Amino acid sequence: MAKVPRKRAKMGKSTREQLEMLDKSELIDKILRLEAHNEQLKLSIAKSTDTELKKEKTPKKVRRSFDFSRCHKRHILLKFYYLGWDYHGFTVQDDNSDTIEHHLFAALLKSCCIESRESANYHRCGRTDKGVSSFSQVVSLDVRSRLELENQDNLPDELPYCKMLNRLLPANIRCTAWCPVAFNFSARFDCKYRKYKYFFPRGNLDIDAMNKAAKYVIGDHDFRNICKMDVANGVVNFKRTVIDARVIVVSDDNVEKSTGYDMCELEITSQAFLWHQIRCLMGILLLVGQRKEEPEIILKLLDIETCPQKPQYTMAHQVPLNLWYCDYENVKWFIDEDELLHTIKILQQDWALNTIKSTMIKNMLMELENFVNCVSTNFQSDCLLLGVQSKIYQPLMKREMC
Repeated sequence: MAKVPRKRAKMGKSTREQLEMLDKSELIDKILRLEAHNEQLKLSIAKSTDTELKKEKTPKKVRRSFDFSRCHKRHILLKFYYLGWDYHGFTVQDDNSDTIEHHLFAALLKSCCIESRESANYHRCGRTDKGVSSFSQVVSLDVRSRLELENQDNLPDELPYCKMLNRLLPANIRCTAWCPVAFNFSARFDCKYRKYKYFFPRGNLDIDAMNKAAKYVIGDHDFRNICKMDVANGVVNFKRTVIDARVIVVSDDNVEKSTGYDMCELEITSQAFLWHQIRCLMGILLLVGQRKEEPEIILKLLDIETCPQKPQYTMAHQVPLNLWYCDYENVKWFIDEDELLHTIKILQQDWALNTIKSTMIKNMLMELENFVNCVSTNFQSDCLLLGVQSKIYQPLMKREMC
């Protein structure tokens, strides 16, 4: 009878049937291999334990705290831009760390420009909301200086504040300039005026009618019907002075023929603004541009004697809004050209990638529009009015009042 060859057991886990098929010498070999493997495991575990014990016994290096008492100080203005559509607003929030101010103070503290926010004599010029951007936000604060008081006019020898902060800030928040000012100078209270821009596509909007309506807000007015009430923060005075306001086309794709893809902007300047004042105004201007309201609706809303209550309407989208400029008297900004060139390069990268995406989408739209026989396909600006739009439009002055 032919002898059946026995299968050799693998190094893995064996079954009882497999072990019974092995002869004595094969079982001895397997046991010796397992014992050798166990010894290797014991040595490895012992070595690992010794390493952990050595780590515990080794004293940790204590980071020396920065001695601010040995530093000179100066009071400065910092100018910076940020693309705010990915952030939850400018101001620090208790329950959210994704704000512009949170990142700014993280950089100021890590670079040892300041010891703490509480001791920094800090003021901000504007308080932008979630999704809103700024090209020229300004803050004032005390920072450490490498120069003695009598030599602080020598700005090129000062600490490179913009470079220091930009190395620690996210790529879409960049310091562009700084300026020495007196210790009692406030970025908020010494600002002469603030200018905002709201960018939007032409779509099917009547830009001339929107511009006519925007002109009505110039001057001293009570804007309680064109803002969001902020009584919780003690705001009970709704009178503001608008220095200038206009709606213009800023870029024509075709100089011979206007299209719905032309970019436009509302530019508005005032010493101060109310909460959501510009987005409320833009919400009304969009209704005027859609020919659902006459430009004179602005005059009716500004007349609080005949219209003492605000009609219910939706604000415009937050992403197109930008705090564009803050003006101060006798301020000369110091700019590090090398650092500014680096910042320009970063912003150009953003522009290139976003323009490529925009151009790609626009070309896709052009192809699709060739298959549609509608009179107009200019819906580009429709998304800027928040909320659900009623199929049957109800005039503002006939709506329910707040």
